[in-house]
Amino acid sequence: MHQSPTGRLAASPRTSATTPRRSILNRPGSKFLIARNILKAWLLLAGVSALLGALGWAVGGLHLLSILVFSALLTASAVYWFADRIALGMVGARELPLGESPALHSTVERLAARAGVPKPKLYLLPDGHPRALVAGRGPHGSGLAVSAGLLGIGVPAELEGLIAHELAHIRHRDVLLQTAAVVLAATLIELTRVGGWLQRGLLFVLGPIAAAFVHLLLSPQREFAADLAAASICETPHGLADALIRLEQANELIEFQASAATEPLYPINPFAEEGLGSLFNTHPRLLDRVVRLRELDPDWRANLRAA
Repeated sequence: MHQSPTGRLAASPRTSATTPRRSILNRPGSKFLIARNILKAWLLLAGVSALLGALGWAVGGLHLLSILVFSALLTASAVYWFADRIALGMVGARELPLGESPALHSTVERLAARAGVPKPKLYLLPDGHPRALVAGRGPHGSGLAVSAGLLGIGVPAELEGLIAHELAHIRHRDVLLQTAAVVLAATLIELTRVGGWLQRGLLFVLGPIAAAFVHLLLSPQREFAADLAAASICETPHGLADALIRLEQANELIEFQASAATEPLYPINPFAEEGLGSLFNTHPRLLDRVVRLRELDPDWRANLRAA
C-alpha cells in the first residue's frame, strides 16, 4: 500500500477498467445479498410485532395485543412507503431540481443505468462536509443525497465512485435495512430527550438497545460488497478508493454534527469514535476497504510510480 510522507494513503492515477462490470453485478453473491436483506426486513417486522404483541398480552390481554400489533403494522407500512422522506428529513436534505444541477442528474442517471436500478430522486445536503447517502425502500422508492461539500471536490472520478457506491446499496437492498435501522434507532434516541437527570438514565438504557438493533440488522460486509459493485459500475476501483481517503481527511478538518444514529447512512463513519458515536459504528476499517479496492487493479503501484 503506497503511503504519503505523513503516513496517509496516497491517491492513485486513473487507470483503465480492471473488472468486468456484468460479472460482478450479476454474480450469485449479489442475489444472495438481496434475498438476505429482504428476509431481514421481514424478520424485523415480525420481531417488532411479536414483541409488542407479547407486551400487549401481558398488560391487557387479547384486546391490547391486537391494538399494538395493528399499530406496529400500520407504523411499518408508513415507514416503508415514506422511509426516504423520513430519513432524508432527519439529515436536513432538500430535493435537488434538474435545472439546478443538470450535470449531476445526468451522471446519476448514467451510473444508475449501469447499476441496473432506476434513477433515484436527488437531494442536496446544504453543508460543507463531503458525503453522500441513500435512503428509502429499494430500487423503486429511494432518494440519493449529496452534500454541497462533496460537489465542491471537483474530481469527477471520486464523485462517481461515491455515487456508484450508494447505488450499489440500492441494488443490494441495503438501503431498506439501513433506513429502517436508522429510523428505529433515532426514534429510541429521541425518546430519551425528556430533560434533566432522567434523560441521561434513559440514554444509558435505550442507547445500547438502539445500537444493538443497528448492529443486528447491518453487517460491515455490506460496505465491502458495495465497494466491489461500485468499482464494477465505474469500471475502475481508484475513484472510490481516492474518495474514501478524501472523506477520512475531511473528517479531521471539518466538524460534523448530526444524530449518531444516522451513521449507517454514510460512506464512512463521520463521527468521533467515542461516546454515543462509537456505539453506532457499522463500517469496516477504511484501510481494509482501500486495500481491497486497490487489489482489483494489481498494476496500480507500477502506474503510480510511472505517473
